[in-house]
Amino acid sequence: MNDTDAMRVGFVGLGTMGREMARILVEAGYAVTAHDIDPAAVEALATIGARPALSVADVGASADVVVTMLPDTPHVEEVALGVGGLVETMRPGTVLVDMSTISPAATRTMAERLAASGISMLDAPVSGGPIGAKNATLSIMVGGDAEAFERVRPVLSAMGTTISHVGASGAGQTVKLCNQLVCGVNLQAICEALALGRACGVDLDQMRDVLLGGSASSWMLDKLGPAMIAGDAGAGFRIDLMLKDLRLTLEMAQARSVPLPATSLVTTQYLEAKAHGEGANGNQALFRVYDRMTGQRAAGAPDGRP
Repeated sequence: MNDTDAMRVGFVGLGTMGREMARILVEAGYAVTAHDIDPAAVEALATIGARPALSVADVGASADVVVTMLPDTPHVEEVALGVGGLVETMRPGTVLVDMSTISPAATRTMAERLAASGISMLDAPVSGGPIGAKNATLSIMVGGDAEAFERVRPVLSAMGTTISHVGASGAGQTVKLCNQLVCGVNLQAICEALALGRACGVDLDQMRDVLLGGSASSWMLDKLGPAMIAGDAGAGFRIDLMLKDLRLTLEMAQARSVPLPATSLVTTQYLEAKAHGEGANGNQALFRVYDRMTGQRAAGAPDGRP
């Protein structure tokens, strides 16, 4: 009997990331029970072999490991500790793997509450975005009990290529927020470089190619640069979600008296984007802040946008 035969997996949260991650688990051979507030998302997953669940309680009662992929801390707290939540329905010895990006402090509190009921909780946020979720190439940073981590490693390995146990409960969330700090500041730097190059009349596609060949190269420049230059703000990892992550990062830093001036600055740019109706757009829409500040716009961008 292999790991997929032995381990029943529950999945709560079938948004942009979660639906792809759950699909990967089904295709890997796991018996997946899935729930989401959107019935259509559950039905879509059921067409490829998942068992639909009408409630979080149904997921918890039937699984050896439950994966949650939810927007923010309150959503995870409700699913884990609310009425009919996982703390009431998961059996002792099972594992909750929260792959959302949420507060490290709240994660530690939830882990303690669940441990009192014999349930292990791992915080396992991911990096790699929708593309990484679709291709099962996510980087997964895990905090929590090492033995529980080893038990669920096969499940994590089905969804990602870099699986790292980084410390005790909350450590995974801490590393993820540091990751988001780097991504946000890097994206702002790319926006500024593109805005300056555009104002000076250089070919931005050519400039991007040159930068990718040198020390300025980055994942953000490679993956999001073309959309920024073209004015394509289509949803990927949304502005709203990045703003939430930056808020959590600044809260964590403030609690430890760590100054983050660059993170504070890019957060104001994300707030400007949200104020202009960009919240549901992808991260690359941050460049549109610079469109507004400079009075210019990307060559391929539509007229009349926010």
